[in-house]
Amino acid sequence: MKFVKWTFAAMWLFMGAACQDSEVNPNGPVILTNSDFRNNTDGWVAEVTDYSTAQEEIIEFQSGHKALPEPLDVSKKSFMLSGHNRSDDLFMFLKKKVTGLKPNQTYSIDFEVELASKYGDNSVGIGGSPGGSVYLKAGVLATEPKKVKEGDDYRLNIDKGNQATGSDAVPVLGNIGAGADATQYKLIQRSTTQPITAKTNEAGELWLLVGTDSGFEGLTNLYYNKIKVVAEVKPGN
Repeated sequence: MKFVKWTFAAMWLFMGAACQDSEVNPNGPVILTNSDFRNNTDGWVAEVTDYSTAQEEIIEFQSGHKALPEPLDVSKKSFMLSGHNRSDDLFMFLKKKVTGLKPNQTYSIDFEVELASKYGDNSVGIGGSPGGSVYLKAGVLATEPKKVKEGDDYRLNIDKGNQATGSDAVPVLGNIGAGADATQYKLIQRSTTQPITAKTNEAGELWLLVGTDSGFEGLTNLYYNKIKVVAEVKPGN
């Protein structure tokens, strides 16, 4: 009987090692984050930029771990961002640091973002549509995206493009329109149409960024429900 027990124990150890080897595939897809904000903000941090020092007190920026708005399931939590676009260019964003990747390795990265919006695709507002003129962007960088002061303005320290135009590191996923005649909150999904290419730093780190670049000169309230980011080693690297 002891021999049988030791045989089964050895088999389990071998199977466990095999499972671990299959999961740690250096060239396979890696989930960088799969945040649903049920319990906390999962390492994401909120910031706002693209406004002047004179507008600092009137952009009304707020963020936090909040319940989804009605008529959605208010028992579920989300990451809420809210701001009044006084500059015609307000950028509200979330960022998160990812560690444990291969140092100096180039990855192909895809985003899937789900958020609650109540703004119609063709709605009319000051400066632009509350739905059609607020653009959702996502990006990946080897250095931390930060708000920096340039003269009397606050800007982002990396190139994200401007409103409907993105950059190689921070492309546009679409706008926040929730439908042609939307007036109440619903969940909308946006994703990358092609992978973003990014190279880790010497510590094997990347920074993830998701945010809205606004051409609508009014108040925008959004609730991020899910953010999933998947990476894969780029062929030839």
